[in-house]
Amino acid sequence: MTQALSSSEVDISPEILLHAYSLGVFPMAEHRDDPDIFWVDPKQRGVLPLEQFHISRSLKRRMQKPDLRATMNKNFTAVLMACAARSETWINAEIADLYTQLHFAGHAHSVEIWYGEDLAGGVYGVSLGSVFFGESMFSNQVNGSKIALAVLTRHLLDCGYTLFDTQFISPHLASLGAIEIPRAEYQKQLKAALGRHCRMDLLPLLQPQDVIQRMTQIS
Repeated sequence: MTQALSSSEVDISPEILLHAYSLGVFPMAEHRDDPDIFWVDPKQRGVLPLEQFHISRSLKRRMQKPDLRATMNKNFTAVLMACAARSETWINAEIADLYTQLHFAGHAHSVEIWYGEDLAGGVYGVSLGSVFFGESMFSNQVNGSKIALAVLTRHLLDCGYTLFDTQFISPHLASLGAIEIPRAEYQKQLKAALGRHCRMDLLPLLQPQDVIQRMTQIS
C-alpha cells in the first residue's frame, strides 16, 4: 500500500526535493503529461541490501563480455530520458527538470551500460548521506538495467553507503535481492544512514567484468 500526500501549491525546488528525501517521501506524477506532482510515502518500502545483491549465472556470463563497459554520469540526460520514454511513466517535465538540476548540483547520479558505442541500459537516483535513492532504470538490450544495478550496488558498497532505497519492489528487483520493509523500519534505517556522509566519486567505478571478479574473490 502507498500513502499519497497532498501536493503543495508551492513550487518544488531542488532544495525542497532533497528535504523530502530526508523525510522518506518522494515525488511522482500520474503520467508524463500530468502537470501535477504528489508526494509518496509507501507503507512497505523497497530496499536492496547492498551485501545481498544476487547475480544469476546468466547475468554473470553477460557481465563478462569484453565489449561491455560502465560509466558514471557520462550521459545523465540520456538515462533520464530513456527512463521517461516508456508508454507509462511517472516522470513528467517538471520531475525531469528537478532531477536534472539535482544532477548539476552533484546530488543525482547515473550509471550507464554500453555495448560498444550503444547505450544498453542505465539507472539514476539521488545520493544523500549514505543513502542512494534509486529512481528509475531502463534496458535497451538484454539485462542492461540489471548490469547497471550490479555495478551501482558494488560501487555503493565500496564507497561506504549503507542504504539503497528502491522505493517499491518488483519481480525484477526481487530477483536481484530486493526486499520490502515496513515504513517504521525504513525510517529507522534512513535516520542512521543520513548520519553518515558518502561520496559517489570517492572511488572509480568498477567495470562489469571487475564486479564479477570482486564478488568471486569475496566469496
